Amino acid sequence: MRTETAARLAQRILSEATAVGKAVGLERLAGQRVLLTGASGLLGQWLLASLPEDPAARPAEVTVVTRSRPTGYFAVLARRKGARILSGDLGDAGFRCKLPEADCILHAAGYGQPGKFLADPLGTMALNVCASLDLLSRLAPGGRYLFLSTSEVYSGLPPGAHEEGQIGTTNTDHPRASYIDAKRAGEVLCHAASRAGTTARAARVALAYGPGVRLDDARVLNTFILRGLSGAVTLADHGHALRTYCYVADTIEMLWRILLDGRQVVYNVGGVSRTTIGDLARGIGALTGAPVVFPQTEAPLTGSPGEVSLSLERVRADFGKTAFVPLEAGLARTIEWLRLLKAAEVEEG
Repeated sequence: MRTETAARLAQRILSEATAVGKAVGLERLAGQRVLLTGASGLLGQWLLASLPEDPAARPAEVTVVTRSRPTGYFAVLARRKGARILSGDLGDAGFRCKLPEADCILHAAGYGQPGKFLADPLGTMALNVCASLDLLSRLAPGGRYLFLSTSEVYSGLPPGAHEEGQIGTTNTDHPRASYIDAKRAGEVLCHAASRAGTTARAARVALAYGPGVRLDDARVLNTFILRGLSGAVTLADHGHALRTYCYVADTIEMLWRILLDGRQVVYNVGGVSRTTIGDLARGIGALTGAPVVFPQTEAPLTGSPGEVSLSLERVRADFGKTAFVPLEAGLARTIEWLRLLKAAEVEEG
């Protein structure tokens, strides 16, 4: 990736993420050691980008862990935040042994894309269970730990805005069991660590989106955008399933507040932009100027939840979170991001 393109892409994330960091007060991390896994993913990039740039205000040491080769703009983010990049597989116990001790650990690694966790169930378990155990052992006394869980732990419950006191009913042979139960296990570890005196928090994240996604991200929203930019938004079913999306800036604001100010072990992290998959496709079609094509069959996708909606009462009560980026505005920013990425791919040939 060309230097100027990488800088432009990085700045697209930095312009919003840095403002979130200031609002949350991330200068509180000054002098601490921060370890962030899954740093090249959407949330990982924004968590890194939200850290202060002023050496006097930012952490004394920032270590970011990635599995895949970082993109050009990620290197810019890391440099701007004074971060050291470690590349390796967190599913490998040998690699985990090399991770440094830290005062603040954010475990954002994991297969968020269904296609990936369905293809590698054992790797999914290792990332969320084995890696969580080892990361907790790297936490310095008095440190803080954040585990990124998922709204899929509610799978099997009747439709509605699920609360943190609820849990799903799926069996261990469910198509997504490796992901759902691995995340539940990661939460169990947070509860156990908390009872032992560690500040450990779990965030049940639902449908975060925004600038920073990769061109190979196969989740529905990003797939629709790429199809719209290429000609037509096509659907695999009639799109009756309900989703509530959360723009990435709102997501990381809640994540940081949970880690630094949260009083509960588990919090829901989601948005307020409720839509059907079909209406999402229509909205993206309108913003990209592309036709929307529905299939002949009415059959829903196997294993995919019919509704994803979270209660945010705990977040509102503890942090006063009321303002959210509207879906149309967030989609427009994400579309522009993916346009820039596609242009960069053309530049590279």
